[in-house]
Amino acid sequence: MSEIPKKIEAISVFDMLKIGVGPSSSHTLGPWRAARNFLGKLRDKGVLGNVTAIEIDLYGSLSLTGKGHATDIAVILGLTNADPQTCDIAEIPETVQYVNHQHLLQLDGVHLITFHPEKAIRFNKNFLPFHPNGIRFKAVLDSGKSIFETYYSIGGGFFVQKERKRAARQRAIFECFPRPVSNAVDLLAYCERENKSVSQIVLENEEYLNDPEDIDSRLQDIWDVMLDSMYTGCHTEGILPGGLNVRRRAYDTHQRLQKGAEYSNKEEWIEAIRGTEVKFREILKWVSCFALAVNEVNASLGRVVTAPTNGSAGVIPAVLMYYLVIENHSADFKDIKKFLLVAGEIGSLFKKGATISAAMGGCQAEIGVSSAMAAGALTELMGGTPAQVLMASEIAMEHHLGMTCDPIAGLVQIPCIERNAMGAIKAINACEMALDTDAKNAKVPLDKIIQTMWQTAQDMNSKYKETSEGGLAVNVALSDC
Repeated sequence: MSEIPKKIEAISVFDMLKIGVGPSSSHTLGPWRAARNFLGKLRDKGVLGNVTAIEIDLYGSLSLTGKGHATDIAVILGLTNADPQTCDIAEIPETVQYVNHQHLLQLDGVHLITFHPEKAIRFNKNFLPFHPNGIRFKAVLDSGKSIFETYYSIGGGFFVQKERKRAARQRAIFECFPRPVSNAVDLLAYCERENKSVSQIVLENEEYLNDPEDIDSRLQDIWDVMLDSMYTGCHTEGILPGGLNVRRRAYDTHQRLQKGAEYSNKEEWIEAIRGTEVKFREILKWVSCFALAVNEVNASLGRVVTAPTNGSAGVIPAVLMYYLVIENHSADFKDIKKFLLVAGEIGSLFKKGATISAAMGGCQAEIGVSSAMAAGALTELMGGTPAQVLMASEIAMEHHLGMTCDPIAGLVQIPCIERNAMGAIKAINACEMALDTDAKNAKVPLDKIIQTMWQTAQDMNSKYKETSEGGLAVNVALSDC
């Protein structure tokens, strides 16, 4: 077994799978959470009631695609201290409309200040040196003093401040899993030495941070949101907001696939799907439908699970749903739990060794990582060995290397929504290829693919990193849609 460093970033499954609001984890959820953190700092200083004005500067990718990703809306909601995990989605338009029309903001939900969004939120196309997703808050007090804080949204809803370098690493100084994992080699060594599955190793680490009952409850909450986003997307028709006039497709596909099956809630819906045809074409369509549904919900500021990001939120639930309704009709929460534990761990390997931010690595860092997470998780449920789990993850990422992030009009719609469907199908195929292979014959280790992905990210031109300055974003105009 490789020598374990003394300090290894202890990333929980619940760091990788967060409940939040769309359309983007780095451009919506991250700035939203950063705004709430800024409120907390003002509260801790005892000056919240003395604030007379708030100003926000968005930099780099947050500026270039911020409008399409609803970064300005996210900042407003964060400053009201709305919780992205629990707030009423239906109230978001009303809150934003009030601020825009009345030019008033209820800071922290209690302190009313004058706030003109078009003046107070500034979009600066220049990049800050530390990270492409920069955001700077300024609070002006009645004494004339100003308080500044700068944040960086680094993907997956994570945010850091420059002086902290990487937020989770600070926790690693004080906490270390009983089985610390820095790379895939470490993870496989634990599994083989202790004759345990990947999910068992991950669960034992999670139990160091949380009570078993809390782990189950939180994983159930995550699955509930995933299932709800699939169900909602499959039962909602119309046009997505933003100006591209993208018609929701999950609804139409679902109508053709479900063939009049009767059900009254999302749990009965699973049973209804289990009774439908399972020819190869139907399976492809169901998996695609599940993925499209989630990301159509995401694109309309709905609630989804970052997995590991909002832009890639549809891959993991689609593949898990495939297992539940196609592969194993007897599957229950124990299977769901294993799947999410493995997926979270695979995602953490990419975050430690590369990035899960499209602004840093292009879409390979989002769809590629989510496909790798889903492939590995499905492989364990299908009876694969830990080595095959890692092999499936490697195969899935290998065939996403170099994928650019070039959203048209800065919206998480084209090509993002379809890419989730493709990522889910690739994950299932990667799983099957790994299951049919002796992992000892694998030529490319997972750690090497993570290293290669990071090198590719560094070589990639910035116009392909969530800036809408290249690719489809410049070759397809809004007027074309």
